[in-house]
Amino acid sequence: MNDELQAAIDAYIDANWENVIADIRTLVQVPSVEDLDAAAPNAPYGPGPRKALDGALSIAERMGLDAHDCDGYVGYADLHGERATQIGIIGHVDVVPAGPGWSFEPYDVTKKDGFLLGRGVADDKGPLATALHAVNFWHDRGVRLPYTIRVLFGANEETNMKDIAFYRAHYADPAFLFTPDAEFPVCYGEAGICSGVLASAPLGGRGACGEVALSSGTGSFEVCGAIEAIEGGVAVNAVPGTAWARVRGDALMDSAQDLAISSTGISLSVEGESVIVNARGKSAHASTPELGRNAIDLLCAYLLRSVRLADDERAFLQLVRTVTSSYDGSGLGVQAHDEHFGDLTCVGGTIRFEEGRMLLTIDFRYPTTTAAKQIEQRVQACAASCGATFEMQHDKEPFLMDPDSPAVQALLLAYNQATGEDAKPFTMKGGTYARVFSTGVSFGPEKPWETKPDWVGSMHGPDEGIREDLLKQAFAIYVRTIARLMELNLE
Repeated sequence: MNDELQAAIDAYIDANWENVIADIRTLVQVPSVEDLDAAAPNAPYGPGPRKALDGALSIAERMGLDAHDCDGYVGYADLHGERATQIGIIGHVDVVPAGPGWSFEPYDVTKKDGFLLGRGVADDKGPLATALHAVNFWHDRGVRLPYTIRVLFGANEETNMKDIAFYRAHYADPAFLFTPDAEFPVCYGEAGICSGVLASAPLGGRGACGEVALSSGTGSFEVCGAIEAIEGGVAVNAVPGTAWARVRGDALMDSAQDLAISSTGISLSVEGESVIVNARGKSAHASTPELGRNAIDLLCAYLLRSVRLADDERAFLQLVRTVTSSYDGSGLGVQAHDEHFGDLTCVGGTIRFEEGRMLLTIDFRYPTTTAAKQIEQRVQACAASCGATFEMQHDKEPFLMDPDSPAVQALLLAYNQATGEDAKPFTMKGGTYARVFSTGVSFGPEKPWETKPDWVGSMHGPDEGIREDLLKQAFAIYVRTIARLMELNLE
């Protein structure tokens, strides 16, 4: 039976793989970034997620699945079984912004040396299309399965997961669910995730001021502060790969140019009477910050060394560096550890000016030995030292499933049979839809122990890419997983 199933899987890939790539391309070509300013009836997250959701539903309808749109919040497609009890598979069609630094077109699929590149090929449009084809594999065999398979298409995963709050308010949870939005072999637990905003006091009203000549040459006026603009990062839940600031030209120290030359990732350019300081680090997902280099940290470190800052600017940038110069939260005094999730992680993801204040977003991934409230109180105490404030805006508590449960073991068996490995289940610091359902896990397709060429980027970074053969293997794993889950007593 195992040989027969593998032969059928191979035959499906041979006959349909270009269709899989085409379906991935259909989704990737949509810039499905949340745009609440353009939200409308049936498009609660803006036109991009709406269009991508339409694309996913159209693919499911073409396959002959029973597809439904839930007012633009979420969609689903059923392969009806002998019983109404559901096995759920959920992915998402929304993406984080493309951001700068791409060498390939972000909103298309580029094939190069066995990799697919484009925003969403790994997170999560590529895996979602692959899993949908695994369901289609069973549909094409014409056998009525014991349980119904429901494929859910989320449209708000990258921000607040309000799509699933809507879904769960109107529909019952599947008996068991997995999401192809993480790593293999099987993730049975996810760390707590909380995020908030660190805000400076109003800048420009305190500290040293300098005189700057008017462009007309007829006089001068008093200017407080050296930083005219600052911006970095594209998402709260990512290590920022780029950041920049515009500073008054006369505020740069004499050593500024030499320090820029000797500083990794720093470059200067002139814009009128101002100087643009550009910082380039390396982006990474906030769940694996050790893989990145925070460009906001590079920028702030340079500004503190090379610019005559006002006292309030300097104090806040020093506070920012307590966040960005390490990933364990030790600068803020919020470090924590447990046996399931290891160390807490802390990422300063974006920085900007707003209404005279500098704002830094912070993402925390925390173990079971602390809580968002404790983290918030400690950061607030640190912020108060320079007149800043901190407010926690989102929190998702840690969750754990029993790794020895029949469902988790069924997924693990399917993975090991398809790969020939003897892998064990694990936990992670990423956040997926699995945590918001009563019973669920995340399940592939990434293999973080595999190395990629330098030109292949990570999830949330420029040149996001995934190995094509890895998606083919994921297809085989998901086909086998469906078969294994159908053997369980889920009622």
